[in-house]
Amino acid sequence: MTITEHDLISRIVGQALEEDLGSAGDVTSTALFSPGDTAAAIIRSKSTGVLSGTRLIEPVFSRCDQRIELDIQCIDGAPLEPGTVICTATGPVRGILAGERTVLNFLQRLSGIATLTSRFAGAIAHTKARILDTRKTAPMLRFLEKQAVLHGGGGNHRFGLYDMILIKSTHVRHGGGVVAALERALAFRNSGDRGVKIEIEVQSFGEFTTASGLGPDRIMLDNMPPEAMRRCVAHRDVHAPAVELEASGSITLDTVAAVAETGIDFISIGVLTHSAPALDIHLIIQ
Repeated sequence: MTITEHDLISRIVGQALEEDLGSAGDVTSTALFSPGDTAAAIIRSKSTGVLSGTRLIEPVFSRCDQRIELDIQCIDGAPLEPGTVICTATGPVRGILAGERTVLNFLQRLSGIATLTSRFAGAIAHTKARILDTRKTAPMLRFLEKQAVLHGGGGNHRFGLYDMILIKSTHVRHGGGVVAALERALAFRNSGDRGVKIEIEVQSFGEFTTASGLGPDRIMLDNMPPEAMRRCVAHRDVHAPAVELEASGSITLDTVAAVAETGIDFISIGVLTHSAPALDIHLIIQ
């Protein structure tokens, strides 16, 4: 049975709070405050960026104390500036402080991903190319991190190993070369009702022309210089116009525009999720 988004978020939030609170709960707040003590708190940004993760605020705080009242003032994908109020919370201070760090951890990490994605997307806005994420995500947080990429203006590559055939160089080497690997993948898809797309990674113009002649849905140009990419684009446009082209491999904010300007369709960037710096967001008790 496929898990729903609601159930997935509930599971993630539950595990995150269990990790932080253990069986004893917030012993500091228990020692200092009575169950009836209330407070008002503000969550706000201390940095410029793009917001992601607001859908986790209510599930976290409601698990800590259902009496906490929230006013979420920004939506995911919204621009943030220093001082932007994201949410206000009023209610039992024990519950607010019990959920504080978990909420901020989610907001900071996911907003960091959205912010970095928006910078890459902005750098290539004058081209037709689109920024994509990868599977280089934190374990158990892929769903949230890929949503953060969308909030930053990027797109999602395959979610997992199950929803697209992606023949990497390791598959090619062990599978007998580009032709043998791609022919097996095509035969697998054609053997039944399999709607998955097929992509293959190539590392030279020769491998590219061989692969494009076999008709995959997409070809990944791995670690090619822009001049080689332009050559592949020109060949594709004439001989295999239906094949999508994706660039990948050590692409940075300094180089992404040159890659996009080759005429490529997609640029996949692992750094979006595996190394995005957290955005500075904090909670203040008033």
